Amino acid sequence: MRKLSLLIGILLLSIPVVQSQDCSKYYPLTSNTEFQITSYDKRDRVNAIIDYKVQEVAPFETGEKATVLSSVKDKNGDLIVENNVDMTCVDGVVSMDFKSMISPQLFKQYEGMEIEMTGTNLDFPNSLAEGDELPDADVLMKINMGGINMNMNLKVSNRKVIGRETITTPAGTFDCYIISYDNEVDMGLRKVNSAKQWIAEGVGMVKQEDYKRNGTIVSKSVLTHFNKS
Repeated sequence: MRKLSLLIGILLLSIPVVQSQDCSKYYPLTSNTEFQITSYDKRDRVNAIIDYKVQEVAPFETGEKATVLSSVKDKNGDLIVENNVDMTCVDGVVSMDFKSMISPQLFKQYEGMEIEMTGTNLDFPNSLAEGDELPDADVLMKINMGGINMNMNLKVSNRKVIGRETITTPAGTFDCYIISYDNEVDMGLRKVNSAKQWIAEGVGMVKQEDYKRNGTIVSKSVLTHFNKS
């Protein structure tokens, strides 16, 4: 259970959401824009390195849809898995496909098995202000393991904008909004952690920290590279 939670936590909400400046001031959407998120454990040791590249941007309803390639590497830089993530921006709201809340590493672990997924997308509204409450999101994953069924439910709730802070990472210095939330994983055994995410105008996610219920930090993810073509 703990291992699976860590796998999920590596990418949960750490995908640098990207969108058009006409749709939102926070996230640029341009083909070939590149991001890199490095995930660390509680002792600041590298867990994984995730590279993102905007592959394609196309019209979608009253906004746009982006396809982003994520490449997950281990601490030695060896490729673990690649995955495409779809995101839309409509009327000033970015909607992240609920499937993107699950780490590609977890999909790799159950490769070849029958998987059924349902859920609610993760939304980021155009305007943010301290005190705002953001919509919940969830995903239910049903895995058929050769006649043995396993269910996993992941829920993100209590999302709130709690303040602003200037953050410096290897990618630069950014003025960020801070979003806090609860992260619940239920695989027969329910586990609830909390997290904070820092997002910057024109960039997206800059930093994320995950905590135990007692406030002890479990892991963190940091923007280590950003290049807008």
